Amino acid sequence: MKPRVFIALGANIPPKNHYLNEALRKLEADTSIKMIHQSSVYETAPVGYTDQDYFLNMVAEVETVYTPEELLTACQSIEQSLGRRRTIKNGPRTIDLDLLIYGNETVKTEQLTIPHPRMKERAFVLVPLAEIDASIEIDGKQVWEYVNKLSQEELADVRKRETD
Repeated sequence: MKPRVFIALGANIPPKNHYLNEALRKLEADTSIKMIHQSSVYETAPVGYTDQDYFLNMVAEVETVYTPEELLTACQSIEQSLGRRRTIKNGPRTIDLDLLIYGNETVKTEQLTIPHPRMKERAFVLVPLAEIDASIEIDGKQVWEYVNKLSQEELADVRKRETD
């Protein structure tokens, strides 16, 4: 059985929807990746560096024959192809693909940490992840338990986007 793999996608440089759709298309075009589920798209407030436009965020569940490191490389290649520039930490970006979960694997290298180290406190990750499967376990707790710990303010900053 292949591991359940989850990738967070985010964009806040226009055209945001275009960048999300292109990233999804490129993931699907990779013959080593199979798209299983996609969450809805959510409009979310920026976290950390707040002097920037709102984000569009979502989560995708995929199957892959890639190792976690190979999948990271594939995701970074997609980011680069869509003009991602890393100039300001948590700053504006055309597209961001973060590896959240790779089955039950734990990875801790200079380039990659799985499960993603900050996902448990990020509403913009937890809400779309819970939409796909709220029973997924992260560090011994299910996603819905982390969602329930979020403040009303944090939850209010994550709004399901109506389709265009």
